[in-house]
Parts: sequence; C-alpha cells; structure tokens
Amino acid sequence: MTLIDILAFSAVLGLIVFAVYRVNEVLVYNWDWSRVLSYILRVDDETGQYAANLLLYGLATTLRLAVWGTVLASVFGVVMGLWRTSDNLTLRILSRSYVELIRNLPPLVFIFIFYFFVSSQMFPAMGIDNINPDNAAVDNRVFRLLFGDPQLLPNFLAGALCLALFEGAYITEIVRAGIQSIAKGQWEAARAIGLSRFNVLRDVILPQALRRILPPLAGQFITLIKDSAIVSLISIQELTFMATEVAATTTKVFETWILVGGIYFVLCYSFALFFGTLERRASKTRR
Repeated sequence: MTLIDILAFSAVLGLIVFAVYRVNEVLVYNWDWSRVLSYILRVDDETGQYAANLLLYGLATTLRLAVWGTVLASVFGVVMGLWRTSDNLTLRILSRSYVELIRNLPPLVFIFIFYFFVSSQMFPAMGIDNINPDNAAVDNRVFRLLFGDPQLLPNFLAGALCLALFEGAYITEIVRAGIQSIAKGQWEAARAIGLSRFNVLRDVILPQALRRILPPLAGQFITLIKDSAIVSLISIQELTFMATEVAATTTKVFETWILVGGIYFVLCYSFALFFGTLERRASKTRR
C-alpha cells in the first residue's frame, strides 16, 4: 500500500465519520434498530421458533423476479439479437423497433403501460386470473418456491414479464454485439465450404460469441435485481414494496432503508463475486 493509498483511505474514512457526526447533530433522531430487525425474523407464537417475516418474504420474491426475469429476458434477447443480425429486412426492423421502443421510454412509464393496458387485458384472456389458488397443481411447495403465493400469481407474472421485456432489449444488444464481434472472415470462410447460414451460426459463430456474451449477461442479472425495485410501484410484493410497508408501520424510515440498502448491496455484490469466480475458472479452462 502506497502513501497515496493511505491518504485516500484516510480521506474516505474521515468523510464517513463526518457524515455520521452531521447526521446525529442535525437529525436529533432516536435510532431503534430492533423494531426493524424484527421484520426480518419473528418468533412464531405457536412453535416458539424463528420464522421468516416480511422483509425475507420480499427478498425471496425479488430473487424469483430476478431469476424468471433473466430467463425470459434471455429468450427475448437471443431471438431479437439473432433477428438484429439477420439478412431479412422485416426481422431487422421488428427487432430494432423493440429495442428502440424500450430504450427510449422511461422504465416507469413502460411498466405502467404494460401493467395497466397490456397485462390487464392479456391475463384474463389467458385465464390466469381464474386459476384456483387452492388447486393442488398450484398449492404445493414446488410451485410456491418457484412462483410464491398462488393468490398473487397474476401480480408476480405481470412483474416478471415487465422486467423481462425491459431487460430483453438490453440483452438483445449484448447478443447482437457478441455475434458481430466475430470477424467477417469466419463467416466468409464457413460459407465458402458450403455451410448454410444456420450451420455457420450454430457451429462457428455462436460458440465463440457465447464466451463474449456470458460476462455481460451476468452483469445484466445483477442489474435486474436492482431494477426489480421498480415493480413495487405496481404492488408486486418484493423487497422494496415490503420495506415501504415496514417503514410506514414502524415509522423507522432511516433504519428500514439503510437495512434494505445493505441487503441489496450484499445480494448484488455476492453475485458479482460468484460470477467473477466463474469467469476466471472459464478463462483458465480455455487456456
């Protein structure tokens, strides 16, 4: 560690101490973390054991939204990304329109449009609103693990689709950039030996492009975890929505949002470390 590093760390530490001091001086606030922490775990009155409370339920919903949102967004992104590099003009126009529509609308506006004008018409037509939550097909542990409370299934699906369509536009550009990063000479050489466009994509281009696409896709998963907070505005009971409820109930606004910010940070940073480890192992394997 150099002298500059020590000075930089000291400056940051000094700023943190000064900020804490000013907060205590200006706010004159009575901190009470116990009321907020009890919304992570509670003692069950019947069993006397610890059980998950609102914030953990919200965290579980956030993870479900991130996983399903990433899966669906990857499907949209791969299809649209292939269309973006297609020789067919119609497919290129459709995929470009999708990307530009999403990229040039504020996320909040897009989510309101989708939720109030699209999903409210689409789900009743598909019969999703009429699913019986007591049916054995949905009222079981596996279904609850994957989709949460069956009674909130339409809300959950609306949130997951919103996020998937939104993030799918960015994955489309990642896939397009990955395919177009492969040298044109490889296309020409593969076509010269008689391979069709489909075979060139499958056997030559995509295996190479996939290695370049995976790292930004992992980053997009972390972005989706953070973006999932937006769907709290359409009453999806994920972490931010639950935090709003806890802050209103306990009136401990600062403790609630500092705690929830810490949960988001730990979650996203853990995934960043995990994906970084996978990427380093994959690099060693390729050598």
